Amino acid sequence: MSVSRISARYAKSLLDLARDRNELEAVKADVDYLVEAMKSRDLVLFFKSPIINSGKKLDVVKSLFTNKLGKTTVAFIDIIIRKGREMYLPEICQDFINQYKVFNRISTVTVTTATPLNETSLNEIKEKLLASNITMDKLDLISKVDPAIMGGFVIEVGDKLYDASIAHKLDQVRKEFAGNQFVKSN
Repeated sequence: MSVSRISARYAKSLLDLARDRNELEAVKADVDYLVEAMKSRDLVLFFKSPIINSGKKLDVVKSLFTNKLGKTTVAFIDIIIRKGREMYLPEICQDFINQYKVFNRISTVTVTTATPLNETSLNEIKEKLLASNITMDKLDLISKVDPAIMGGFVIEVGDKLYDASIAHKLDQVRKEFAGNQFVKSN
């Protein structure tokens, strides 16, 4: 079975369990904490290690996360380890977050500009996106700065990209002139 199918199934199971127990927000906070913790390469390698047995992994998880995560999340990790799926924990967490966003109708939008945007500009962009049919009911707005775009902005919503950057427009003009048969080349 592919990694994506495994992670999607376990993530859905955790989401359903959290909803049934009315602990969705608490479990989401736990998963966010796990994602931050798994930025440690050592922790990821620990989960992926075939040399360390599941009993030792359970002991380490309980000592690391018992006071930081809820009982539901710790029990879920326990099940994952017992099933031998702990190497997929980063992917399961990411799938859980994606499914959580779909369930709560949250769109992730990335806005890239050449200079940082102020709060007023971000709020205007947010309002216009929410008024459009491009996004769902809520937005998770990520603001990035990339001086290479020179000016304007680039907005990414899911798999859609709206590029209104100066760099993109200059590239279009450059291509137009390159294809122009009437301009004499040297």
